Order: sequence, then C-alpha cells, then structure tokens
Amino acid sequence: MTLKQSALLAALATASALALAQQGVSNTEITLGSIQDLSGPIAGFGKQVRLGMMLAVDEINEQGGINGRKIKLLVEDSAYDPKKAVLAAQKLVNQDKIFMMLGHIGTAQNMAAMPVQFEKNVINFFPVTAAREMYEPFHKLKYSFAATYYDQMRNAVPKLVKEKGAKKVCTMYQDDDFGLEVLRGAEAGLKTINMDFTETTSYKRGATDFSSQVAKMQAAGCDMIVLGTIIRETIGAIGTARKLGYNPIFLGSSAAYTDLIHKLGGKAMDGLYATMTVQNPYTDEPSQPIRFWANKYKTKFNEDPAVFSVYGYTIINTFANAATKAGKNLTTDSFIKVMDTMTIPPDIFGSASASFSPTKRLGSDASRLSQIQDGKWKAVSEYFGSTAAVAPGAPAKAPAKK
Repeated sequence: MTLKQSALLAALATASALALAQQGVSNTEITLGSIQDLSGPIAGFGKQVRLGMMLAVDEINEQGGINGRKIKLLVEDSAYDPKKAVLAAQKLVNQDKIFMMLGHIGTAQNMAAMPVQFEKNVINFFPVTAAREMYEPFHKLKYSFAATYYDQMRNAVPKLVKEKGAKKVCTMYQDDDFGLEVLRGAEAGLKTINMDFTETTSYKRGATDFSSQVAKMQAAGCDMIVLGTIIRETIGAIGTARKLGYNPIFLGSSAAYTDLIHKLGGKAMDGLYATMTVQNPYTDEPSQPIRFWANKYKTKFNEDPAVFSVYGYTIINTFANAATKAGKNLTTDSFIKVMDTMTIPPDIFGSASASFSPTKRLGSDASRLSQIQDGKWKAVSEYFGSTAAVAPGAPAKAPAKK
C-alpha cells in the first residue's frame, strides 16, 4: 500500500467516525436545547422553567458533569408562537446541533417543532405541556412526564361536580390544541356521570377581554366553570366574574396551577381549584427540603421559585440521571435504552412515581386537586388516575373551602 493510499484510507476512516459521531456530544460537553416563551403571553412560565433548568445545570456541572462532560444549555424564545418555535427548533437542531430538546413549553409549539427534531433523530424530552400528542401516537423520540390535560380533567371534573353538587357545568377555553384538550377531557369526565356542558365559550390566544364569555356563562346559570386557560386569562375570567358578583366554582388544569395567579390576581383568586402534579415551592413551605431548595433558588436568582421552576429543575435532573446510566458512550440509542427501563421515584416536591418502557412514553397520568386558600395553593385531594396507587399521599389534607 502506498503512502497516498494509506492517507486516503485514514481520511475515509476519520470521515466515517465523524459521520457516526453523536450530534451534541463531544469529549467535554453535552449540548442541550430548550424553547421557552420569554417574551409572549406565558413568559412568566418560560422564565421560571429556564431558571429551574439553569439551577440544575449549574449544580451538575459543579459536581463534574455527566461522566466527565459538562452540560451546555441553549435556550431560544418562541414568544408562544408556533411559527417562531419552528425557527427556534431549526436553529437549535441544525445550527447549534443539540443532542436533545428538553422542556419545550407549549402544546402547539411542540407540535410544530417536533418534525424538525425527529428528522435529525433529536429526542423531545419532557415537554412542558400536558397534551396527549407529547406521547401519542407512539414515536421512539417522544418522552412525556406530565399527566395529560385530558386525564386531569377527565378525573377531576366529575369528582368536583359530585363534591360540590354542581348542576350546570360550563367551560371557557383557549381556542387551540391546549384548550381543546381541557375541553375534551372535561366532556369525557362529565359523560361518566351522565352530564353535558350547559354552555361552552372560547377565546383566541392572546385575548385580554373576557366580559362577553363570562356574561354568556352567567346568563346560562353555570354554577361550575372549567377553565382551559393559562395565567392572564384565568385571572381575567375570574376577576371579571367577581366584579359582576358572579361566583361559580372555577376549576383549571395544571396550566393554571402557578403562584402567578394569586400574586397577580390577588384576593379575587381565592377559591380557584386546579389540578397539579408537584407542589408549588414556597420559601416558607413547612417541608424542610422544599423550603431549603426554594431559598437556594431565591438566593441565586433574587426571586421566588414556582412550580414551573420545579419542572425545569426536575427535567434536567431526570435527563442527567438517565444520561449518566447510559455511560461514556452517550448516544440517542443508548439514552433510549436506559429510559425504557427507568422508574422515577417520588421526589421532595410531592410528585407521583413515574415509569417508562419501550411502549410506554408517559411517565404517570396521576394528578390531584389544589385550591387557592388565603393567597396560597393548598393540596385538597389525594392523587387520582391509573398510576395513583404508586403516588405518594398528599400532605395533611386541608378542608376544601365552600
């Protein structure tokens, strides 16, 4: 073999090795991507997810990283716009060459971005949305951690109707994939107790005036309203109703379970119910581990953490645990192999246990009810759902306010 032939073979071998190299994984770094709303209608959530992720990344990197590799986290802003989410995904996947997309916020935004990721074999890991499309139809690159909006409402609505003796149940929902999931789950739950919605009304994403929707439900005599709303829409709808002297039972999904509701909406928000999967981490929380974590977060970022901060924090840590088990040769396939045998135990934030398999890509469908009482969220039920049997019990149950 001539010197020239040897050089050619060596070049081909190098090219082959580069072609087989795992995108986003170098000898020293693992590059991760996330898309958040940092400037749109749910920027409050997006900022909290991002800060929770940053806290976890800093902790992991300070301890030496994952099998000797530091995490590099890149976060893009979608402004809660699916079109911008596609552009952000294209940048992260094709230009920044991320290993994995973690904690992408928003249902419509994930739906728009996933094809970009899947074309390059990039996993969509634990998106911050509880839509069924995050794990259905099955795709090897989908992993979801959140009990779906559909299951949350399917279980919570009939439970609360029975407890409160509600006669006329209505709904106001965001006219998009997220709002429709809340609507469909609530409809399925009502059917189990032979009821239908008395009235339904919707609004466009970004709306700020809900007077016509509230008036419509008041005129129909609705005594319970299922809210397919997020932050300002929840506050706007309830605030409008209170001004009219209209006080039905309000029930939101986990998208409305945030301290921003009572911090921004004030006393008028007392009484709101929402489904939830982890506790909001108040800095004066009775639980010492939660209190310690919450104060560490506040010291670092000079603001109180919230449940979306916890989502970001636990998403990164779950990724890190699986990536560590995958070993030094971290690839998409080796990560999937580990995740498909993973069982995640309850954590300090009161989450339910979660498990995955080659055919099961939703960790848990369990959720429970919380209510704003005296300006703070209080857990008011045990977990319900098919995986509730393996969920930890709720803290000492506070009596639900009438």
